[in-house]
Amino acid sequence: MSSPSPSSFDLIVIGAGPGGYVCAFRAAQLGLKVALVEKRATLGGTCLNVGCIPSKALLASSEHYVFAKQHAAEHGVKLGSVELDLATLLKKKDAVVTKLVGGVAQLAKARKITVVTGAASFVSANTVAVGDQQLTAKNIVIATGSAPVELPFMKFDGKTVVSSDHAIAFDSVPKKLVVVGGGVIGVELGSVWARLGAEVTVVEFLPKIIATYDDDIVRNFTRLMQKQGLKIEVGAKVTGYANGLLTAERGTEKLSFPADKVLVAVGRRPFTDALALDKAGVQLDEKKRIKVDAHLKTTAPGIWAIGDVVAGPMLAHKAEEDGVAVAEWIAGKAGHVNWDLVPGIVYTDPEVASVGLGEDQAKAAGIAINVGKFNFAANGRAIAADSTDGYVKIIADATTDKILGAQILGRNAGELISEIVTHMEYGGSAEDLARTIHAHPTMSEAVKEAALAVSKSALHAM
Repeated sequence: MSSPSPSSFDLIVIGAGPGGYVCAFRAAQLGLKVALVEKRATLGGTCLNVGCIPSKALLASSEHYVFAKQHAAEHGVKLGSVELDLATLLKKKDAVVTKLVGGVAQLAKARKITVVTGAASFVSANTVAVGDQQLTAKNIVIATGSAPVELPFMKFDGKTVVSSDHAIAFDSVPKKLVVVGGGVIGVELGSVWARLGAEVTVVEFLPKIIATYDDDIVRNFTRLMQKQGLKIEVGAKVTGYANGLLTAERGTEKLSFPADKVLVAVGRRPFTDALALDKAGVQLDEKKRIKVDAHLKTTAPGIWAIGDVVAGPMLAHKAEEDGVAVAEWIAGKAGHVNWDLVPGIVYTDPEVASVGLGEDQAKAAGIAINVGKFNFAANGRAIAADSTDGYVKIIADATTDKILGAQILGRNAGELISEIVTHMEYGGSAEDLARTIHAHPTMSEAVKEAALAVSKSALHAM
């Protein structure tokens, strides 16, 4: 038997974002010969290059700026004049991105993964073309991610009407920034530029921003964002932008907002452009997502799809879990993903995090629940760290005490949610969580107290 040609692989992964590169890494660990195809010159996809990572770098830097400007003095830190050097701030963000994408490239090389740079398109169910090169494999994974949704009447020009890709790299702080869309991306980037001095207005079509969260969480979060200077306009349908003015309607009311920049953040769409899926027999659903079964197999034998191109939350960590499971299934192992327990996080300050069923959702479904809440205002570490805004809320089944979900509004909520996810993964109860020892003093004690509050047993609340 002759050895396979250089263009023949056990697995081809199209797209090197968190889903794609993690899938490739896991497959290589399991002994498969892997090719990883990426149209960008760097690995990491949207997340590392223009999404999750650079936005978090900007959030962190802008938080430092606000602390120095507004809060340092009350901690006895006298700084004198505090000035923004935007060029250096953006350089820091770029350095973070460069370090991480370089790290992914090193890991791919160490795992002997063949990285092919260029846009891939299907020739057949087992062959893809990348430029004038053809690659074949028994298994192919589509991990091409998503792209910002563009409003047909307000096209991106990259200068005035921009997507999140552009809003991480403004060369100056906008005087007036209007954010169309009050979801995660909109409020995160809106808060960055508000901290840096922009007058920011968030215009949301729905009755509330970050609409997947419970009403009480959103109400308190909205108040905190307004306190930080963001103007929030909900129930408003944007109609256009011309001559420095964004127009909208709320019922019969006509609205207008001056803007020298408009960030359109109304969602993302599965990105399958130019893949020639029809040549491979891969079908899409009514929302232009790739159809997959419970094991992420598409309608074409040997072709799989993961992450943002399939149904489910468009989150990097969900894509990673998809990628690991598919690699394991391809290698004949027992892969597993619990799609019911994908946490969601808004990385503002304070953060918002959730997992499982919300209180509103559970009540709407007629599920009998007990809810435990605990405010960070009663947490010693939070008081010491000026982090008293918000609370932890845990939702448990009224009969079995099984944790059904949780939502947290507070500093480091994204870190705090993880232990609740862990307890839920094994079907744990609120009592299990409440009886888990938490170090003192930590913010995590608020999680323990919220679990105690499910049975009205909180120790540090009235």
